[in-house]
Parts: sequence; structure tokens; C-alpha cells
Amino acid sequence: MNLAVTIIIGVIMFCLLILLHEFGHFATAKLCGVKVNEFSLGMGPLLFHKQKGETQYSFRLLPIGGFCAMEGEDEDSDDDRAFNKKSPGKKAIIVCAGAVMNLLTAILLMIIVCFVIGTASTTVGQFVSGSNFEAAGLQVGDKIVQINEAKVNEWSDVSKALNKVDKKSVVAVTAERNGSDVIIKAKLMEKDGSYLIGIQPKMVRNPIKCVANGFVATWNMTKSMYKVIGQLFTGQVSTKDLSGPVGIFYMVGESANQGFIYVIYLTALISLNLAIVNMLPFPALDGGRLLLIIIRRCTGKLISDSTENKINFVGIMLLFGLMIYVTFNDILRFVVPVFK
Repeated sequence: MNLAVTIIIGVIMFCLLILLHEFGHFATAKLCGVKVNEFSLGMGPLLFHKQKGETQYSFRLLPIGGFCAMEGEDEDSDDDRAFNKKSPGKKAIIVCAGAVMNLLTAILLMIIVCFVIGTASTTVGQFVSGSNFEAAGLQVGDKIVQINEAKVNEWSDVSKALNKVDKKSVVAVTAERNGSDVIIKAKLMEKDGSYLIGIQPKMVRNPIKCVANGFVATWNMTKSMYKVIGQLFTGQVSTKDLSGPVGIFYMVGESANQGFIYVIYLTALISLNLAIVNMLPFPALDGGRLLLIIIRRCTGKLISDSTENKINFVGIMLLFGLMIYVTFNDILRFVVPVFK
């Protein structure tokens, strides 16, 4: 993939996900009556801005972030419409809205992926080379309804049924063909230490199943991400394995080489990652802000706005340090080898 195209795709992906995240904060802030001073896509020097009402809409030079600057968010304000003047409930809604937008984006993209790829049916789509069942008379278009005594309603039932059979014995597959059942008997084929029936399912595009599979796929990715986060704390995964913008651009290029659907999948993965990481209970992250809102609700005036702002500032500095560290490792992993 051409480097320029990779960069363009990567920038569009970043901008889209950041825009959706910050729009979540922006929309809920407006709905909750909070004054928004600036809504910006990008960081650094200002390139373009337009004032509309009380809010300045900006586009900045570096497409590595964005922000929704609310009155009283990072400073004390006496304005009745300031963030710091709102109830804990409204603050929590605004803080969580960005991650919710990224989560919904991930789910939508995974539904699209599932629809494009399709859902595996129980109908034979094609055979793996060397399939004994093809030789025994099973045909493309046959609908598998039973394996030995196990009923087959979904493609996942095929794997479950095969786990219960004697791998070296003859297996009976009952299939529906032209309205009648036929029974094909053969042995499983062995490949790379596994025993397979030797068929690939016909893929169908069922909107209802695609929606359900989109939710399931997002949930499975969520569990995997939390598992990795846990392994980071236990030392099973090193911080050297983390990736920042450089690593993500590399993955964009790799995904683009495999096809556009892989770019959509990667976008869903990154969007979900943004949602999960942002809700970690670390200062400056949305999860850290939510934790402070809860603590302040429970402790009253024990923590002031000024103290909260100082805690978040320290968190931002630590996150910048982590970003520099991760970017440096990405350069060593992905950029330096190119010049060797």
C-alpha cells in the first residue's frame, strides 16, 4: 500500500473516531445546559475556526486528538452554565458520552463487517481439498441437519457435534437435498493435527443475524481487551507491546493491503479500544473524571474544583509521557527496520 494512501486512510480514521468521541461530550453538554466554549478537531495551532453562537468550532493542525472545551471543566467558574456547577449525574452523563459514542461506533462497524462477510449457514458452500465426504457423495448445496445423533441448527453446532464423535471412526452426516434427507458416511480428514469434516459453509446475509453477530463480536473483542489490560498489570504483557499512532498507521497499511473490509474491522477495533481505555479510572481520562465525580459526591467538599484540576493535570502529563514512550517503541519496531 502506498505510504501516502496509508497516511490519508489513517488520518481519516483518527479524525472520524475523535470527532464522534468529542461529539458525544458536546451533544450531552448542550443537552445538560453546559456552555461549550470550543469544539475542536485536531490539536496544536489553529488552522480554521467559525464562531456560531457561544461556541467556536475549530480545525487544528495536528490530527491526533480533539477536544470539547466546556466552561468550568478545567478551571473554577461562577457561570451558572459551567460544568463545575452541574449536578454529579449530569457531569457523569457528559463524561461517559464520548466512550459511549465510540462503543456504538464499534458495534455499528462490526454489524457492517458481519453483513459484508456474511453469516455461516449449515449449507455446504464448497469442499476442502481431500474431503472424504465429497468423495462419499455429499454435494455443494446440501443442508446439514444432523451429525451422528446430534442435531445441527447452526454452523456452530457442527463443531460441537464433531467434538463428541470418535475422530477415527466413520461419521454419519444427514443432509437435506431437494426436500429429502440423505445420509453420507465417511471418516473425518486429518489436517495439521485436527480432524475436519472438510467442508466450508455457504455464507448468507441475514440482517437480523448480522446485527446479533455484530453485538457478539464486539462483546468478544471487549473481553479480549480487558484480558490484555489485566495481563499488563500482572506483567504477562509488556508495555513494549503497546502501540500508539505510529503502530496504528502501520496496522492501517497492513489492513488496507488485505481489503477495505479489514480497514473497517480495524476501525471498529480502535474505536472500541478508545472507549475502553478512556473509561479506565486514571486521572485525566474520562474514567478518572467519573471516579472523581463519584468520590466528590460521596465526600462532599473534601475535594475542591482546584484540587480535581491539579489531579487531572498530573494525569495528562503522565499520559503524555506514556505516549512518548509508546511512540518511541513503535518507531523502533516499525520504522527503523525499513531503513536497515
